[in-house]
Amino acid sequence: MKALLIPIKDPTNAKTRLADLLSAEERRRLAWAMFEDVSRAVAAARKPDRVVMVTSFAPAVDRARELGWDVLIEESQVSESASVDWASRILSERGFDTVMRLPADLPLVRGADIDELLSIELESPGALLVPSREGTGTNAIIRTPPYLFPSRFGPDSRALHQQEAARVGVECMIVNNPRIALDIDEPADVAHLLEEGGGAQTVAALSEMRAFERLQDVRR
Repeated sequence: MKALLIPIKDPTNAKTRLADLLSAEERRRLAWAMFEDVSRAVAAARKPDRVVMVTSFAPAVDRARELGWDVLIEESQVSESASVDWASRILSERGFDTVMRLPADLPLVRGADIDELLSIELESPGALLVPSREGTGTNAIIRTPPYLFPSRFGPDSRALHQQEAARVGVECMIVNNPRIALDIDEPADVAHLLEEGGGAQTVAALSEMRAFERLQDVRR
């Protein structure tokens, strides 16, 4: 069985690299809008046997249950890597042989993107990475079995995941996907989203905040 795992952090201190462009409250709104765009894509996907959220953020728990997702509630959040690895081990114990981690800040992702990745038959043990737009991060990862090697999300996570995979004798398959590659962390990502279009909830939220107009000031 294949699970799609979505980790959600408390957005209180979300997206700090956008602090020159958006206030703390606006960044919280942006994080939620991106989550809603991802939720819409997940609803259109057909390949996951289950969708699972791992979080300790109560509004996200409520929303996940409205969407019919399973929820793993954490007592505390140490890091995204710790959250994903804890959830992956539980899912393995529940009979899932493959887990795909997808972040909640990908406004352009589509259901077809999720289905395409989960349609790739990986030999076990095996792993697949979708790099971030700059090529050094990891925006989606599939592992079979789910706890094959530890998560290393953060700076240079693509190389770190490849190193972890090599330690257990696995070469990661690399799949480039421009929609999954675009997460919104910095003003340049906002500009790229504007150029690409799509991400209805995210673009609407940014438009209400007049973020695109403010972006011109940040660039000067």
